[in-house]
Amino acid sequence: MITIQSRIHVERIGGMPIFNFLINPNDSAYQKWWPGTHLAHHNLRQSPRHVGNVVYMDEYVGKRRIRMTGIVTEAEPGKKITWQLQKIIRLPVSLHLELEDDSRGVAITHTIRAGFGGIGRILDVLLRLYFSETFAKAMDEHAHIEFPKLGELLSSAPQA
Repeated sequence: MITIQSRIHVERIGGMPIFNFLINPNDSAYQKWWPGTHLAHHNLRQSPRHVGNVVYMDEYVGKRRIRMTGIVTEAEPGKKITWQLQKIIRLPVSLHLELEDDSRGVAITHTIRAGFGGIGRILDVLLRLYFSETFAKAMDEHAHIEFPKLGELLSSAPQA
């Protein structure tokens, strides 16, 4: 199993606004989050309680352009979202976002897990070609830049 994990703390905002932003995506808001880096993020299919939503995302991580489709497999308001990646079929890759509010803001744990179970684990060596150390460093840097930017965007947005 390959795990790429980043932990970030964002001041003056809680997990619920971040959850709402990511679970109800639209391209315009996504592009405002990080212009030129975040290109598209929108639902392809929506489900009543979010689990089952199919989401498209297009962004740069370092120099690499990432285009992905993910199915929301877990959605706990203000606490957690998990996306299972797919390309025609579900892939052995998932993206987990955990949010934990504290007195100063929110602690965010951003985790990518990639790998096969059972005998399929022998194929994990192929996944390491994509999820390399270089990619892991770029992803960590990306997460440490993007989440404070999201906090700024959401804390400056007019409250309904």
